[in-house]
Amino acid sequence: MAKPSRPGASRGKKKGPVKGTGGHSRKALEGKGPTPKAEDRVYHAAHKRKQAAERLTAKRGQGQSSGGAARGRGTAGKRDADIEFVTGRNSVLEALRAKIPATAFYIAQRVEMDDRVKEMLSIAKKREIPMLEVTRPELDRMAGFDGVHQGVALKVPPYEYAHPQDLLEEILADGGMPLLVALDGVTDTRNLGAIIRSTAAFGGQGVIIPQRRSAGMNSGAWKTSAGAAARIPVAMATNLTAMLKDFKKQGVFVLGLDGGGDVSLPALGLADRPVVVVVGSEGKGLSRLVTENCDQIVSIPISSATESLNAGIAASVALYQIATMRSSETAGGAPGE
Repeated sequence: MAKPSRPGASRGKKKGPVKGTGGHSRKALEGKGPTPKAEDRVYHAAHKRKQAAERLTAKRGQGQSSGGAARGRGTAGKRDADIEFVTGRNSVLEALRAKIPATAFYIAQRVEMDDRVKEMLSIAKKREIPMLEVTRPELDRMAGFDGVHQGVALKVPPYEYAHPQDLLEEILADGGMPLLVALDGVTDTRNLGAIIRSTAAFGGQGVIIPQRRSAGMNSGAWKTSAGAAARIPVAMATNLTAMLKDFKKQGVFVLGLDGGGDVSLPALGLADRPVVVVVGSEGKGLSRLVTENCDQIVSIPISSATESLNAGIAASVALYQIATMRSSETAGGAPGE
């Protein structure tokens, strides 16, 4: 009697070569060849992503070549060193109003429409700027780590910094009283944006940053400036100390802000003169060389419970005081009254 087989065991007929093992060995040696890349396997998700990316590239190319506004969905791609993004509704709107060169306008899918967004779309259409509908994660990548996009972004060329001397000459040519802010070691882009905004609010004509060890104009600075960066020029000095020396030769007084200053801000007597206010970093303050070239070191009176002021806030307080003194002088009163 035949012995019962084990549960699950198969006693079916053999398939393939049955005489010897040569057939099996040859097939084993031949193998199946190299494994295709994931993007080349039609059933793989990577293949579908590759096809979608190719369609998007072709669609964008058609939109740009036609010169019209191309509206579509797709990925933003990797950030390029030669590309900057202006993010935030106020910043993007001000940049569009100021006719800053732009190569693309991005808007989030199902974004909440308000008057600002409608005006952005209108301006972008009139200027024939390609418009692309993207996801919010894609806008997050454009805005950077600490950026806030509010559903919109504008791709622009790298920021074109003015030259400090050209900036000063333009102010003097227009008959203005120079009020500039220079940053010494301020590396936080949000502080830069806040200082640009305060400079615009209190009648300043520009901000100057050094070429090294300084925050630059990126999406964070644009956003914090709330659009003021479209109106207030930012100049870059190759050597901040040398620039201050040149300004002093041209009659501009250099005021450095420092907690241990010898002049209290309310007693400042140079507010009605051409001035450049120098703001140091929160940690180290003004550098030694910059301090040596200041006409006055000015301190802002604060409560003993507070150790120091943020660079952006300190600049705002100083600019407000100078603007108040200038308006008082214009009205016929003594500075500081």
